[in-house]
Amino acid sequence: MDSAARLARQVAFILEVDKLKEIFRQTHNTQSRRTENDAEHSWHLCLCVLVLAEHANSPTLDVLRVLKMVILHDLVEIDAGDTFAYDTARMADQHEREARAADRIFGLLPADQAAEFRALWDEFEAKTTPEAKFAAAVDRFQPMLLNCHTEGTAWRRHGVTHDRVLARNAHVAEGCVPLWEYVVKMVQEAVNAGHLLPAKKP
Repeated sequence: MDSAARLARQVAFILEVDKLKEIFRQTHNTQSRRTENDAEHSWHLCLCVLVLAEHANSPTLDVLRVLKMVILHDLVEIDAGDTFAYDTARMADQHEREARAADRIFGLLPADQAAEFRALWDEFEAKTTPEAKFAAAVDRFQPMLLNCHTEGTAWRRHGVTHDRVLARNAHVAEGCVPLWEYVVKMVQEAVNAGHLLPAKKP
């Protein structure tokens, strides 16, 4: 592939992923209280990684690799849509839908970049490397932070309870124990403020 053809494919990919700005999530922005879009979420995640990397469980974290994962992993939602973390029905086939999307979207790129980006997406999904564990930790932290600072709007709309939040997000500790400790306190404060339902009694 000559350089002109390579550039054309790269520009086509860049234009395609602009659609991420139109994929809206369940979480709300803290000021306008409108729902955030996936591009805003990805930017916020990158900033969280830069700021919080010093707290990661791994002392030799490859921060650039983490940044690549968090900027790429939601691109699949252009095709697959956003799946709310507590929607068990939609989560059943989430990986299958997103894997198909990864094939198409990353496949727009030249073969070497397509393979690199797809491998990073797969690494994030597997959550076995220190970088993927930290990326996943930050990805789970960010919506909880926004929920706690928007009076639990998305949680309350869907009837989410304290125990479900902790169970869904427990693997934050695998990437960043201090962040998980912060989350546990933050989520309890949301319960105390009436912004998150307490655990259901058996």
